Amino acid sequence: MNNSTIWLESNTFHHSQFWDLLRLIKRKEQLGLTISLCIPTLNEEKTIGKEVVLFKSELQDRYPLLDEIAVIDSGSTDDTVEVAAAFGAEVYASADILPEQGFKRGKGENLWKAIYQLKGDIIVYVDADISNIHPRFVYGLVAPLLYRQEVQYVKSFYDRPLALSKEIRPSGGGRVTEILVRPLFSLFFPDLTAIIQPLSGEYAVRRQILEKIPFPVGYGVETAHLIDVYSQYGLEAFAQTDLDRRVHRHQRVMDLGKMSFGILQTVIRRLQAKGMTTDMSSLSSCLRQFQVRENHYEQIIHEIVEEERPPMLQLESYRRKFGRG
Repeated sequence: MNNSTIWLESNTFHHSQFWDLLRLIKRKEQLGLTISLCIPTLNEEKTIGKEVVLFKSELQDRYPLLDEIAVIDSGSTDDTVEVAAAFGAEVYASADILPEQGFKRGKGENLWKAIYQLKGDIIVYVDADISNIHPRFVYGLVAPLLYRQEVQYVKSFYDRPLALSKEIRPSGGGRVTEILVRPLFSLFFPDLTAIIQPLSGEYAVRRQILEKIPFPVGYGVETAHLIDVYSQYGLEAFAQTDLDRRVHRHQRVMDLGKMSFGILQTVIRRLQAKGMTTDMSSLSSCLRQFQVRENHYEQIIHEIVEEERPPMLQLESYRRKFGRG
């Protein structure tokens, strides 16, 4: 068996393996670790309340697995912030965290600033738009980090396992994963094809890893994480957990085009850094799309530049706050 096949067998879990939350909490206490949950938001008033209520009641009040539940908001114009605060989350405006670094709008910006704002030794990221939210979205990701010291980064995937008792069904990511990311990984990083849903928004990571890697502020953050952690620590640093099913809103195809364009920039930047491609600095940052209006074809031009934040360890204020000499 090749490296990725061996890893797939040994480092792929199902959330039901970690149903014993009392055992999980005991393990956390034995290790002396703290765990923070970060929910990045932008206009999620319809679902954020349910997420905060469930995680607080089940994973703080009933089972004290989480030490912190925080919402990092990108500037919502609806009632996201008010709803999250009313139900007991700690709410922070991304623009108010590390103000000397300025503010950039994007999910990756929220995730990066969470490293500075939150205190946990482990940070769990969960998207705010999940309709069928359940405690497994946290404990299923945290557990491999607590039970396997060599594991550093745990990704989620959804649907049923690859092989079922009566049928075999394809299991993978969404449209951008299957059309763009998996082909790119197959070409340049074959080991990473073992990660079933590389763009999933739910994952748990040790702080000591998060603080050492750069963060694209936009669409490329998950892809960048996988390539950068793999490059430094190898495939064995990862694990993945099947969370069964995730219900959330679907995006328009044109929005997925923007996402793909940003991800492609992120991958190209890393291929260049590794000497795997020639100089591509002259590539355009404009994505061109079309729409039809009254039998007239209009070209829409989006300038998309996938900016990146540096590893948090490079910031003196971070090193001072967390005692990193």
